[in-house]
Amino acid sequence: MFDTVLIANRGEIAVRVARTCREMGIRTVAVYATPDRESAVVRQADRAVHLGPSPLKRSYLNIPAVIEAARITGAQAIHPGYGFLSEDPDFAEICAANGMTFIGPPPSVMSRLGDKALARSLMARAGLPVLPGSPEPVEHLSTAQEIAAGIGYPVIIKAVAGGGGRGMRVVRRAAEFARAYQEVRATAQAVFGDGRVYLERYLESARHVEVQVLCDRHGNAVHLGDRDCSVQRRHQKLIEEAPAPGLSESLAARMAGAAVTGALSVGYVGVGTFEFLVDGEDFYLMEVNCRIQVEHPVTEMVTGIDLVRQQLLVAAGEPLTIGQSDVVIRGAAIECRVNAEDASRGFVPAPGLLEVFEPPAGPFIRVDTHGYPGYRVPPNYDSLLAKAVVWAPDRPQAMARMVRALDEFRIAGPGVRTSIDFVRTALNDPRFRAAEHDTTLTDRILATGG
Repeated sequence: MFDTVLIANRGEIAVRVARTCREMGIRTVAVYATPDRESAVVRQADRAVHLGPSPLKRSYLNIPAVIEAARITGAQAIHPGYGFLSEDPDFAEICAANGMTFIGPPPSVMSRLGDKALARSLMARAGLPVLPGSPEPVEHLSTAQEIAAGIGYPVIIKAVAGGGGRGMRVVRRAAEFARAYQEVRATAQAVFGDGRVYLERYLESARHVEVQVLCDRHGNAVHLGDRDCSVQRRHQKLIEEAPAPGLSESLAARMAGAAVTGALSVGYVGVGTFEFLVDGEDFYLMEVNCRIQVEHPVTEMVTGIDLVRQQLLVAAGEPLTIGQSDVVIRGAAIECRVNAEDASRGFVPAPGLLEVFEPPAGPFIRVDTHGYPGYRVPPNYDSLLAKAVVWAPDRPQAMARMVRALDEFRIAGPGVRTSIDFVRTALNDPRFRAAEHDTTLTDRILATGG
């Protein structure tokens, strides 16, 4: 096992990784940009290295600076968390070239699955169901229009290198297609450095369900159940729960089997997520995420398995000690994201000084956060401030516990707003409570004022 791990991330995921490392007796190195110099992970880590000023390319995406921080602190491995460098195959190769272990899948796997169009093709060949769409990136507008007409509207245009809900646009009419196509290409080039896009049929009212997989370097793979992530804003999740409610045993088993098959077909290693759209008893692959997910705590709560610990063990070359029969789903878990943003104004970021920050507590409540009284939430980065996670023997009790937990949150400060009121409204929505919701729930709530 590694003596020292550098955590190439910030916020609650950096704190989360540091905690498991500490439990395993591993020294941690935090890296930080100037606005994060007083962050929780900087306070908790054994060592901290300043990367640079706030712009991402001069700090968290500054690969030479990250590698140098690992070198001078003697880190043998780098945990990228999620976002930033977590799905960058070039970074993984640079880690290896410098004698450091990248805690994630091999660069070749990330390259193939990070290209969303190629991943779609690979998984289709492995037997996973995919929505009708373009078999490869579409480079010309006229070709894209012909494909869209053949698929039938609505269609969704997606960036090949997209992720995190960015680089996609739903088009419902042919007259809107040309402008949307050009805008998505421009956004993809600006955000991801890759302007290629592909097309898929868009399901208006599907559920977003994903399956967690865990694979080692010795050809072993298991799934750790499913999660529902249908409550979203701008294709980014707000509420997640495990197991996904309302699925038939047959559907859940078929999705889990497809995820394991897909992982083995590409030689996947580590923790990964297969994301599906569910329409009745049918399901279709959306994408594969080659990293730990924001919503991993709900899987941990219902399985009792520490996913970060498993990432570290697998990265160190250990074979899985967990077989499929060892994975038992118990009870129900729900996670609500507490973002520093104003839902009444379209979920715009609302950072500021946390004069008051009191998370909930009590039986079977977990709060993953980097917030504390006196912390100034910077405007430079993602708005995620905390994740409230609860477990209960069944879903109704989990919902009641989550409402109580949200009611206990106390967050205040100049300019600070959070998503708590909105997620509480969503939890109390009759469609959510009956597990009859889908990815349109947020828009419906906003359209009716709750």
